Amino acid sequence: MRIIVCVKQVPDPEVVQYRVDSSSKRLVREGVEVVLDPGDGVALEAALQLAEAVGDSTLTVVSMGPERAAEAVRRALAMGVALGASAGVLITDPALAGSDARGTAKALAAAIRMREFDLVFCATESTDGYTGMTPGMLAEMLNIPHLSFVRTLECNGRSVTARRVTERGYQVLEADLPALVTIASGSFEPRYPPLRGLMAAKRMQLETLDVAALGLDPEDVGTAGARERVVELQSAEARAAGQVVPDDGEGAARIADLLARVGAL
Repeated sequence: MRIIVCVKQVPDPEVVQYRVDSSSKRLVREGVEVVLDPGDGVALEAALQLAEAVGDSTLTVVSMGPERAAEAVRRALAMGVALGASAGVLITDPALAGSDARGTAKALAAAIRMREFDLVFCATESTDGYTGMTPGMLAEMLNIPHLSFVRTLECNGRSVTARRVTERGYQVLEADLPALVTIASGSFEPRYPPLRGLMAAKRMQLETLDVAALGLDPEDVGTAGARERVVELQSAEARAAGQVVPDDGEGAARIADLLARVGAL
């Protein structure tokens, strides 16, 4: 099984209070702690468990970002060295700065097309952007099926079967390979990379690709090619205090009356 996992380096959501530059309207990434996106860790764990179940698998980690994003690629490789995670690809070029979901998908698709693959794994959305659009665009550009919000996954070498979480339960979906899957957050618990994996990943030579190597037009990616733009920033409205209903024997009746007044009953 030839598996590709797309990952991203993001400001650490556990320690960083996100700030947006008022002039560029972009997230401030300089001078902050960065990590492998937690959602990508979940997708990576799903890929590793499938590799364990199928056997005889290879795993390639692909990321787009500045040069220091190599740290996220190596972290992902360290988690899966024992299961065939043997190749890392970093797409980095100043021309890619300011890319929207479409520009990011174009770069990832160009890199993925350069190798043979059976399954592409992505998180449902990134922790810093939360658009959730890149995986669907990537599948469209690769002209392969996209199974989204996946909780469990099985593969017989020719097709993949997934349980997709919905608001009312699950859907069972099947698609022929190659395909792309997005893993629902919380579906898998990412493993901690062993010391052997960390040392092996540190020694690995990553493949670095720029816009020219991908065969892309610089005017079609980055800020120049972005179709999405942040036009205005506003502070979130403060939440109003809730209404407290003391239970003095009439609490249930008061709550029922309140729900009736707001049309919830």
